[in-house]
Amino acid sequence: MRYGGSRRKRALLLRWFLILCVAAFTSMTWLMLLKLRSVDAPPMTSANGAVLDLPAQLELREIEKDGVFLATEAPSKAPAKRCATVEEMGEVFKGTILNESLRVRRIIQRHFSINGAPRIRELPPEQFCSHGFVIGKASEAGFGNEMYKLLTAAALSVMLNRSLIIGQTRGKYPFGDYILYSNLTFTLREVKHLWRQNGCVEKYGRHLVMRIDDFVKPAKTNALCGNWKNWSEPIIWYQNTTDAVGAQFFLKNIHPDMRNAASELFGKAKSLRSHPNVFGELMRILISPSKDVKEAVDWVLGGGRDPDVTLHMRMLMNWSVRAAQAALNCLKRAILNLQQGSRPRVVVISDTPSFVKTITPNISEFAEVLHFDYEVFRGNVSRGIIASRNLDFRVKDWGPAPRWVAFVDFFLASRAKHAVVSGAHRRVGTTYAQLIAALAAANSLGENSTASSFSFLSSFHSNLLAEGLKLQVGWGHVWNRFAGPLSCRGQSNQCAFTPLLPPAWWEGRWQSPILRDIHRLEQYGVQLSGSGTIDGNQLWSFCSSKTDIVKTVTYI
Repeated sequence: MRYGGSRRKRALLLRWFLILCVAAFTSMTWLMLLKLRSVDAPPMTSANGAVLDLPAQLELREIEKDGVFLATEAPSKAPAKRCATVEEMGEVFKGTILNESLRVRRIIQRHFSINGAPRIRELPPEQFCSHGFVIGKASEAGFGNEMYKLLTAAALSVMLNRSLIIGQTRGKYPFGDYILYSNLTFTLREVKHLWRQNGCVEKYGRHLVMRIDDFVKPAKTNALCGNWKNWSEPIIWYQNTTDAVGAQFFLKNIHPDMRNAASELFGKAKSLRSHPNVFGELMRILISPSKDVKEAVDWVLGGGRDPDVTLHMRMLMNWSVRAAQAALNCLKRAILNLQQGSRPRVVVISDTPSFVKTITPNISEFAEVLHFDYEVFRGNVSRGIIASRNLDFRVKDWGPAPRWVAFVDFFLASRAKHAVVSGAHRRVGTTYAQLIAALAAANSLGENSTASSFSFLSSFHSNLLAEGLKLQVGWGHVWNRFAGPLSCRGQSNQCAFTPLLPPAWWEGRWQSPILRDIHRLEQYGVQLSGSGTIDGNQLWSFCSSKTDIVKTVTYI
């Protein structure tokens, strides 16, 4: 009995314990609800102050919730671009450099009016004998490289306020059968004659000495370290400047006088958009086609208007469907920008004649094609075919056509009024194409022009861009300064605006050097970072410790 009563007592105690637990839990729940309600938002009202019913309040609360989320969420930033396509790189070159090119044109005109041969040869002996000259020498190798030697000398003569001498070989100008040089220039023979005639040695003790600086020898050149304005030698020869880079090296010269003179001509170093068409303006005033070459050009034009666009294809005796298709698309883009009613005229030139014949039918669908067929032409210049035949080892580089054909093509192509398109099997924008575009742009710019729509376009097929612009390794290539890691890999076909003045340094947003150029610049005393910046202190240190090597030749 006692045992059974104890069991009932325990069951009763357990029941009360459960009841108390339930009551405590209920109380705590109500307290929490009251606390939450005390901090809840007040009833929502409409614009006129009326309390909204529950469904309306719920809808408005959802809208506000979304709005608050959108307003407070950190704006998502597009991931920073780590590379660019060629077209993106070329955007900075879109549009005109009208004002800068006209400014440089006036500088060049003023320079040659003061330092041109007609005025200088009439100076009194004392003034003539104290005058200075820059000589440009060229062989008859590749036209683009050799012409850059002469143009660099011309640019240097402007920077140093000296007269220009065009060097001759056995009394003959470089490419003298096909090019006429301005009478604003001297020959070395004439300078020697005037030196003697004015008694420069006898009366003033001034010998006719030429100082030589070789650009391709980093240990010897003074392109970055010397103040050329202080050089006393009557003649300066800046040797082996086969592209647009040599003249622009002075933009980083350690002497302010030289930097300022270079900037005055080539534009501000850090503004790619403001770089003027220097070499085009120099060619415009210094060279013209010979009578026989002009006859051939006129024969192609047939008495019609100048061409609108030039297509230059550097094929190296190869046939590439991809290169042709990319060039056709780029050419169509150039023509679309013309916005003219008449059928456009397109000049097609190539080192591979068979390529021209193959691509002509495709272009003829939307434009009139002009091409110099040297096998049909029977003018005076064609009689020199045997004398100017190509060397066998140059056929792959220059093509099978006679040498003189390249000069007819050059002056024909540079008549384009609106655009030059450069395409290639491998090498886009070589020195030859650069100079065609530069001269065409200068020719299209009138003295009183207020606008210019001229474009230089580079056509790349996708195979060339599998590793970005890495294949554009030579300093003579217009895209070399963009060939580093900032150039995207695996690009599709590109049709990019291209600089008329190829940059010599790495100062644009998408410019970056390849390792080969970093090492090459080290030899000149330039410590170049992976992004293309220069350590100025390192260059000063290099120049301070560098031995000044002076190489001269005495003529009189």
